[in-house]
Amino acid sequence: MTTYRNLLSVALAVAAIGYAGHAIAADKAEPAGSPSAVIAAPSTAKTPPLSLYGELPQFERAVISPSGERVVIVALLQEERRLIVLDKDHKLLRAESLGDVKVRGLSWAGEDRVLIEKSDTAPLGMGFTADKAELTSMIILPLTKEKVFSVFQGSSMIQGGIRGFHGVSERDGKYYGYFGGITLEGRDPGNLHFVSGDPVLYEVDLKTGRASKLAPRVDSQENWRSWLVGGDGTVKATIDYQSAGGRWYIRNSAGKRIVEGVNPLGGVRLVGFGAQAATLIYSVEDEADGQVRWFELPLAGGEAKEVYAEQGISGSFFDNRTRVMLGYEVAGDTPSYVFSDPRQQKAVNATLKAFPGRSVHLRSWNDAFDRLIVMTDGPGDPQSWWVVDIKAGTADILGTSYPMTDKQVGPMRMVHYKAGDGMEIAAVLTLPPGREAKKLPVIILPHGGPAARDYPDFDWWAQALASRGYAVLQPNFRGSTGYGAAFERAGHGEWGRKMQTDISDGLGWLVQEGIADPGRACIMGASYGGYAALAGVTLQKGLYRCAVSVAGVSDVARMANTDIAQSGDNQMVRRSIRTEWGANRDLRVVSPVNFAAQVDAPVLLIHGKDDVVVLYDQSVNMANALRRAGKPVEFVTLPGEDHWLSRSATRLAMLQAAVAFVEKHNPPDPAP
Repeated sequence: MTTYRNLLSVALAVAAIGYAGHAIAADKAEPAGSPSAVIAAPSTAKTPPLSLYGELPQFERAVISPSGERVVIVALLQEERRLIVLDKDHKLLRAESLGDVKVRGLSWAGEDRVLIEKSDTAPLGMGFTADKAELTSMIILPLTKEKVFSVFQGSSMIQGGIRGFHGVSERDGKYYGYFGGITLEGRDPGNLHFVSGDPVLYEVDLKTGRASKLAPRVDSQENWRSWLVGGDGTVKATIDYQSAGGRWYIRNSAGKRIVEGVNPLGGVRLVGFGAQAATLIYSVEDEADGQVRWFELPLAGGEAKEVYAEQGISGSFFDNRTRVMLGYEVAGDTPSYVFSDPRQQKAVNATLKAFPGRSVHLRSWNDAFDRLIVMTDGPGDPQSWWVVDIKAGTADILGTSYPMTDKQVGPMRMVHYKAGDGMEIAAVLTLPPGREAKKLPVIILPHGGPAARDYPDFDWWAQALASRGYAVLQPNFRGSTGYGAAFERAGHGEWGRKMQTDISDGLGWLVQEGIADPGRACIMGASYGGYAALAGVTLQKGLYRCAVSVAGVSDVARMANTDIAQSGDNQMVRRSIRTEWGANRDLRVVSPVNFAAQVDAPVLLIHGKDDVVVLYDQSVNMANALRRAGKPVEFVTLPGEDHWLSRSATRLAMLQAAVAFVEKHNPPDPAP
């Protein structure tokens, strides 16, 4: 599989078509057969502009249709996100402007309907435990002349978009989607009232929009419920969790309890169907050792058997029609895959072999599993998207997320060092392209979560900093995922303690290796990484010349109280917070806001006004504390931005402010 062809080589010129509420203005669609391309020419500048990194990726996502004959793409073009549908012969079938819509997912219902999952930050009214929430909705876009609509659009009873998407099924040539919806109560349509934020399960006709109730909500807001919907559109299994004591059980379609248990932290979920549609797979986090174990169980009831016990699994794949499990992604620094079907395994192996030295991310496949969409990245690759045709033995490029030459991509690799207590820490090191890795200025960039990890892939933030001449270290400190349950649990109760010194020990390793200049280091990060940046100049001293916190936690105690209050004083949330942050720990002593007077370096705070994960007040309060203490601080508000930097203009504004700040306080060496 060595043939590479450019499918989209002509510049795309399409009319702007905006969203009207939850629907696309379908009557202005671009005519079929228009020129089709989303590949931008690589930047020829020696140092690419920050806009190339900071704006949303020029190619964002792609999904292939069940037959493999069509591809739907979300790509940024002419500073506007567009949805583009192409057929197998590269003919443009549809082009829509998505504007500033926050697209969260794409899927197909047959060959003629595209489902667009999006989210919006919405204010909540009286009686809610939070002021704002991120609400999800689903747009149904027919490729015919039929009406575009949003799921539950026009319903006075079902409000707040969708709460969960449970797949698509086909019956007699018609397609149905399965969605949770918050349902008001009352006999009089003019006098409906809110009872619960837990969803009712509905079947929705994806042609007419008609919704039919399929399963009721859980009995109490303290508890939660989810469903497993089969390829025939019936509920095959229901899982219920009771928050007060942590008891859970799974019922089959006949209402029989086929398995039950107790898990106080809520670490149980329905994974999906097993290798056959007559079984299901569920996972349970072991309370004793933190291991997540998968079990396969007959839907009729019987013995649950542990499966994949020796494998770390970072993702799973299911058949789009039958819903049975096809395979999984093995946890590791670079992706590898295991499929049950030898033919599918052979196809995946051939695809990996076609891209030596790169990470290959499987994104989509057709029903026959002979046309795949993959995204590759890694050294020299700024995220490339491909259609792989197994039968033809070709890999055709669809587009590039960050158009630049291979020489403009900063080399990245995994490194390892010892923490102060001897624990081994892995980290991603990205170096500035074209510079010797010796006595470089450095940016320490810890990830968010903290239950997450960084990979040796193309990271737009790290690459932007490397392009300016900085070495960038992204430590996977204790508490990170991907290194086993014991390593993740080692982070419990260690905010501002060992998790923090794991990060600074990485700086010490860089200095010891001669890569970094010890006097030229800054720390920055987002979410938990923003907390770590603030802790690096408050709870620690003398390490960093500046700190940049993006949507960072400054007051851990306040955040814990906020999370509990917004959950409605949910007992599972209380138990989870005590476990992660440490039972009987005084969270005030690891909260940077309480140590503003000890700050020993300039601080930049950046926060989206619509953040519903780490509230904007966390940065406001930190800024006020620093000002009262007479410390140098700058504060940048990102209007209309959420926790995930989902909008192009504000994401770029964040990056420009952060780079200008570190260049001022930790100047890089002149370009060679």
